[in-house]
Amino acid sequence: MKSANPLIAILLLAIVTPPLCGQDIVDEWRYTLRRPAPDWRQASFDDSNWKQGFGGFGTLGTPGSRIGTTWATNSIWLRKSIDLKKVPANAALLIHHDEDTEVYINGTSVAVLKGFKTEYKVIPIPQAKRGSIKVGRNVMAVHCKQTLGGQFIDVHLVDAQSLPKLPKPKRSTKPFVSELITKWGEAVTADNAWTEYPRPQLKRGNWTNLNGHWDYAVTPIEQKNKPSKWSGRILVPYALESRLGGVQRLLDASEALWYRRIFQANKNTRRRLLLNFEAVDYRCEAFVNGKSVGTHVGGNTPFSFDITSAVKQGDNELVVRVEDATEAYQLRGKQVINARGIWYTQVSGIWQTVWLEEVPALYAERMTIGTKTSGEVSVKVVPNGRIAGELNVEVIARLNGKEVARAKGAESLSFKVSNPKLWSPQSPTLYDLEVRVNDDVVHSYFGVREVGKVEDADGHWRFTLNGDVIFHWGPLDQGWWPDGLLTPPSDEAMLFDIEWLKAAGFNMIRKHIKVEPRRYYYHCDRLGMMVWQDHVSGGVGKAWPKWTRLKPNPVDAQWPELQHKQFMLELDRMITTLESHPSIVSWVPFNERWGQHRTMRVGNWTAKRDPTRLINVASGGNFWPVGDIVDAHSYPHPVFPFGDGEGGRFDDYIKVQGEFGGHGFPVKSHLWDANRRNWGYGGLPKNEAEYKQRYITSLRMLDSLRRQGIAGGVYTQTTDVEGEINGLMTYDRKVIKIPAKELAELHEVLFTPLKIGRAESFPKEAFVEE
Repeated sequence: MKSANPLIAILLLAIVTPPLCGQDIVDEWRYTLRRPAPDWRQASFDDSNWKQGFGGFGTLGTPGSRIGTTWATNSIWLRKSIDLKKVPANAALLIHHDEDTEVYINGTSVAVLKGFKTEYKVIPIPQAKRGSIKVGRNVMAVHCKQTLGGQFIDVHLVDAQSLPKLPKPKRSTKPFVSELITKWGEAVTADNAWTEYPRPQLKRGNWTNLNGHWDYAVTPIEQKNKPSKWSGRILVPYALESRLGGVQRLLDASEALWYRRIFQANKNTRRRLLLNFEAVDYRCEAFVNGKSVGTHVGGNTPFSFDITSAVKQGDNELVVRVEDATEAYQLRGKQVINARGIWYTQVSGIWQTVWLEEVPALYAERMTIGTKTSGEVSVKVVPNGRIAGELNVEVIARLNGKEVARAKGAESLSFKVSNPKLWSPQSPTLYDLEVRVNDDVVHSYFGVREVGKVEDADGHWRFTLNGDVIFHWGPLDQGWWPDGLLTPPSDEAMLFDIEWLKAAGFNMIRKHIKVEPRRYYYHCDRLGMMVWQDHVSGGVGKAWPKWTRLKPNPVDAQWPELQHKQFMLELDRMITTLESHPSIVSWVPFNERWGQHRTMRVGNWTAKRDPTRLINVASGGNFWPVGDIVDAHSYPHPVFPFGDGEGGRFDDYIKVQGEFGGHGFPVKSHLWDANRRNWGYGGLPKNEAEYKQRYITSLRMLDSLRRQGIAGGVYTQTTDVEGEINGLMTYDRKVIKIPAKELAELHEVLFTPLKIGRAESFPKEAFVEE
């Protein structure tokens, strides 16, 4: 409906708003998204309970708009005060509206406009209406409503013969504040904020948790010196924008976020002290007692600094400086500057645990464990360096406290477990592993399993686990929370999601463009939940390739070399961090076309980097012949474009339905924002019965596709997220839309033995895609 060239719109905007002097621009408004009392137009109306925001109001991408505050509902009512030293001789409105708009000045209607524009226009105020304008305080009241596509409203009282130049819109520093909170979030305190050991696969006993209250400040990005004054306290590890962090402030790309706290240390010349960050978004530098101890770029994986030389006996000051631009080529997943639709609130700064760890002079920096179903286990230890003498590594494997294998060697060694108990969703057996690296002792674990694929009698490729065919069935799981945003409120809360999905009959989770805390994968390991792990997406949207999905002859995007190297560095870090978890069975470098680029190169690199897992190079994105999987997305119901595989394009690949469903169902009092346009794919059902029937229909269609060669399916999604109400439970996890037991019974059909035959027929309307 609303299509226009944004560049043309910007040029036209420049034409109609020349840089001439005139009435000062007032961009501060009061607004409400709910229908106000009838006298809302009057100057005497009390709008003190309305929200505050900067103009204009609308959605990013609306042609010719200057967004100060996101507005994404059907209607908005606005009011602002304008102080005049004299009444404009040629009083007019400088206005951009999308769509229908009414404008009042001091209670008098001065304009009624229909439809939408793609640029600012000057609308003269009729001579008969100008008497409503006076010297001193004037109140402009505006109502705008829209029905389709982009939306925007911005209005200014001007002199038509002396038009002002519109300034860059001010951005509010306040994110949307929702009343939603989980039961775990309600229980969070500074004393219990993420107290669990954060690295279960490389565990040491001597550690100190630094979570809790820290001082914080926000400064211009140019400031490089520690702030002289602090703004208040923030609860680490929750982000600046989150409710649980206690601040709820948006960080602008022109700003730096600073943290400060005091910690105790014992100076020990024979041991090292490591400062560990599980995740900081996005660029950071740490200082101990005023000395820089390290910098890091990348917001999604753990990193460490050796701070031994900077610490002193007793009290030590730790300061962390963070920059976070959120968008451009930065890898950020679903975070955006203006949250809307499928894009969510930005997350800045420390968002996972910060901790100290004491280690010997020579220690295991990281470790990789590989297994085969024969019982062969390989262990590769990466030490922090070398000291005089040999590197002596010893490993001891135990099951239920009983030793089952032992081996000695250097960095790389192997051993064999006799009659191994294999890891699977039905039997997630984990072996304990003690590793000694000279004087360093760490505790780990492993699961014996092998991931693979096999071609069935009908020529379809199927997933295998330990040599047996297994249908992969899971939800799209985004890992967002109304109170912690990307940070789960607690380990218990994070565990709840996994346990509930397991009880609901899923055997896999597609972890969607987010890297969770390491304890998440530990819980998947011990509970028996397979994981498809997405890489975190990023890139400039206008540089994304055209979305041709699985059709032949796609055109790829080419990122600048520096940004591509950062993308690959962060992909490698994710794999390095998580590759020893038996639960992870597939890597997904790209989601759809979001930042998809150099696909063949990225796919081949990933396959070589980890040949023990299956590679789904672009889930729902443009298909290139690389990796192991061809993946289609379809909403609301599952549809796979088998016809696009003509000429044998898909013959060597496992076919999956990587996303479908998204059936929405709103639950009153459990919405992130009841005033916004909450949505689900295919429109919202009339009642709960229709919602369940839609889910059942999608399930039947997936089972039909399974008999046609589809080897796995991903349903969107585990929970509601902000304006998306298509979760199997509400965003606050307080209302389950379909009980787990009922879901488990429905899902049994997907695990029945295959009977290859004629596909089931479905009504034409079931194939609507959005």
